[in-house]
Amino acid sequence: MLELFILLAITIFVIIYRNNPGENVYKIVANKVGNIYEKYAPYSFKMVREKAVELGQEYNARQYLTQIVMIGGVAAGIGYFYFYSIIIAVIYAVIAICFIPYLAYLRLQRVYSEFIFEQIQTYTTNVIMEFNTTQSFVKSLEGVRDSGVLENPVLEDVSKMIDMSYKNGTIDESIAYFNEKYPYYMVKNMHQLFYQITKEGARDAGQSLENMSMDIDALVEGVYRDQMDRKNFHGRFIKFGLILYLLIIVIRYMLGEENYISMLDIWYVQIILHAIVIVNSFFLISGEKYYNEDVGVE
Repeated sequence: MLELFILLAITIFVIIYRNNPGENVYKIVANKVGNIYEKYAPYSFKMVREKAVELGQEYNARQYLTQIVMIGGVAAGIGYFYFYSIIIAVIYAVIAICFIPYLAYLRLQRVYSEFIFEQIQTYTTNVIMEFNTTQSFVKSLEGVRDSGVLENPVLEDVSKMIDMSYKNGTIDESIAYFNEKYPYYMVKNMHQLFYQITKEGARDAGQSLENMSMDIDALVEGVYRDQMDRKNFHGRFIKFGLILYLLIIVIRYMLGEENYISMLDIWYVQIILHAIVIVNSFFLISGEKYYNEDVGVE
């Protein structure tokens, strides 16, 4: 089985090299994968990845290669340590490496979510500051748009809000559009306040806006505290998850090395060991998903 896998890999390499003489095989494969990605990946994820590249948060080829070696090596080590089988070790390594794109997706979603949250914080704070000067919600949006503090896609959506407000003669549709696009408490609460000021009037709008600004500061502080807690939790969680794989040492010690090896020939023992690996892996992946979930979104 292993020999067949190696021969297949060599055959693919030779075919690619012969069809593209003088070219780097790695670049050819990378370009093919990139073309497939561009064809089938969701547009939203493309935008997320582009923004991560722009922010300098996307891994380079060397970092991805390091991740492949580390994750594949750990998976292969677990496979061999559990089953004393090179074939299972290779299969485990391949499966683990196949999860790297998903882990990259989770990480990029977190980077993008943190960026959007910072942009929303900037948007709400600056709109309130602008309103204290202009006393007009639309003029406040124009001031924030022209100030250069926002980036796309939030900047484009603010411009769209302005166009919708002038076209409809009311802020209703523009507020509904932005609330749906960015479902944050600070956005909904601030827009509701401006809606009341614009439609119903307010005896003390300045005080209301000051209270709203204080509420936003408190919410942002809570979100950043949650980010730090998640980061601390993440490091401990990864260590704990990896330690779980080593619990098999206790079983091997209790049974003895020879007895353990002889039990590997029993089919249901193999199933139990595979189940342990699968459950532990699911536990780790679930933790990664929790760590990279949206920041500040309610």
